Amino acid sequence: MSRTVLGAALVALLGTAVLVTPVFSSEQPSQTSLSADQASESARANALFDDIFDRRIARDPKYQTYLGIKTDYDKWTPISEERYASELAHDKADLASLEGINTDLLDDQTLLSYRLMEQDLQESISDYRWRHHTYPVNQMFGTHSEIPAFLINQHRIASVSDAQAYIARINGVKPLMQQLIEQLQIREHKGVIAPDFVLPHVISDSRNLLVGAPFEGGEPSTLMADFTAKVSALDISDNERNKLLRDAEMALVASFQPAYQDLIVYLENLQEKSTHEASVRKLPDGERFYKNRLARNTTTELTADEIHALGLAEVERIHAEMRVIKDKVGFEGTLQEFMQFMRSDDQFYLPNTDEGREEYLVHARFVLEDMEDRLDALFITKPKAELEVKRVEPFREKSAGKAFYQMPSADGSRPGKYYANLYDMAQMPTYQLEALAYHEGLPGHHMQIAIKQELGDLPKFRRFGGVTAYSEGWGLYSELLPKEIGLYQDPYSDFGRLAMELWRAVRLVVDTGMHAKGWSREASIEFYVSNTPNAEGDAVKMVERHAVMPGQATAYKIGMLKILEERSKAQQALADDFDIREFHEAVLRNGAVPLNVLEEQVDAYITRKRAIAASPEAKPAG
Repeated sequence: MSRTVLGAALVALLGTAVLVTPVFSSEQPSQTSLSADQASESARANALFDDIFDRRIARDPKYQTYLGIKTDYDKWTPISEERYASELAHDKADLASLEGINTDLLDDQTLLSYRLMEQDLQESISDYRWRHHTYPVNQMFGTHSEIPAFLINQHRIASVSDAQAYIARINGVKPLMQQLIEQLQIREHKGVIAPDFVLPHVISDSRNLLVGAPFEGGEPSTLMADFTAKVSALDISDNERNKLLRDAEMALVASFQPAYQDLIVYLENLQEKSTHEASVRKLPDGERFYKNRLARNTTTELTADEIHALGLAEVERIHAEMRVIKDKVGFEGTLQEFMQFMRSDDQFYLPNTDEGREEYLVHARFVLEDMEDRLDALFITKPKAELEVKRVEPFREKSAGKAFYQMPSADGSRPGKYYANLYDMAQMPTYQLEALAYHEGLPGHHMQIAIKQELGDLPKFRRFGGVTAYSEGWGLYSELLPKEIGLYQDPYSDFGRLAMELWRAVRLVVDTGMHAKGWSREASIEFYVSNTPNAEGDAVKMVERHAVMPGQATAYKIGMLKILEERSKAQQALADDFDIREFHEAVLRNGAVPLNVLEEQVDAYITRKRAIAASPEAKPAG
């Protein structure tokens, strides 16, 4: 992607109008005159892509469950050094297999798949050197929280054998946790230890899982409650049900509890060796590692300095738009004073009670239902999978992010889920509710990810893979799109939309500030607080997220700007022939792709549209 094009597009893009005209087709144009050799080699390549994907899935029991496959329903995916080395060997062998394909004989779609598969394998092999430059447990993700979240949200129980597989997975926690501790020890020896503000979250979340029966008296523990509810729904005898419940209790006490106790003890000792340094520059060859993270997350060659400057420019632009709204609602005072008003006035916050939380969820569902009724004006292809709005579970809500999306199962048996973190309602202002729902649900992540999974004509690795800059760029673009069809009628909600976009712009500044310029945790928090209306708690969580996911938060704004840049280009090239639904089709119908590939796809859409307009059939009779 051109750095200069992205930079030049900054000011004009967000004001681009949406034009809606009749569509010409919901299908991708087919290639004509394919020779028998081309058809044969393309079929062979697509078979190889699916074979590579299927073999990956066969080695990954957790991912099988995410896809609704129950082949290894009683197993966990190993996290050992042996497995990582084995996966590297598989990647190298698969890359060698790709070299046997004659790319000169591939049709365009298959050639694109080839390029994407080749790049995926090459990057996986190249990134093997960085496998220990991560914090395998932290407040954002990790085996400690993934185990219960996975069992609760992914492991469905429709039969006795499913319940027995759940119990087997509980029994498998002890060896899995030992592998986790071994991974932490490897990193400890290399000096890769999470900052001192990270591990307390992990220890707290882990302890929460050991509260309640059968570990102690009182209400059932998190997993016991989940298992009991699922087994209670089975049509089985009382004897069968009681046996399953006893077996689950034994597994929790014999495997789960000691496994988490071992982890807690190790982390308490590791905490004593942790420092307050948040930057990855403290890691071995940390500067090069951060360059790798920026490249992978943005799919561009933008440097940390360029991203930092881009963020500062976007912060200034969005602040100017916010001042317009401040004046519109008649607020007298500075923008910072208006932000403080939005941060603290009771009218923007629901009660921090179960009733307030339920009201938030009800409103979010209403917003998404309303958006669903409007999709036909914006999209040709729409998702078939259902969307569910849920509260983040209590065991992980204190440390989890503000909101996130979980993809549906491949077979449609499990809906996509938008999770809202309602632990502290002071951090979930109602003026941001709409933008947040659009981002995570419709037309955001659910729209893009569900459609991607439902593209049966694409190889599996493209249907179920992801590209952060594309997916998160689409999510942020989806916050703007509703405004362009007349939503955000309340100026405070429109301010909320800008606040969400501002948050992503500040991420560009702070992520690079921390990891490339040496900003401290405290200075990074202060930049968020001084430049956004979000609660200080939001700022703390985001800075701590930057610390454990370097570079990831830069993907959103970079991706959004690229989508808007491509839309503006298409509008200028096609003028009255531009159709927003066709543009979205061009963006969504090939799944998640790197930003340079997205540019190629939009160029192809423009070329096709121009060809149709120039054809004799398109001209009116004289």
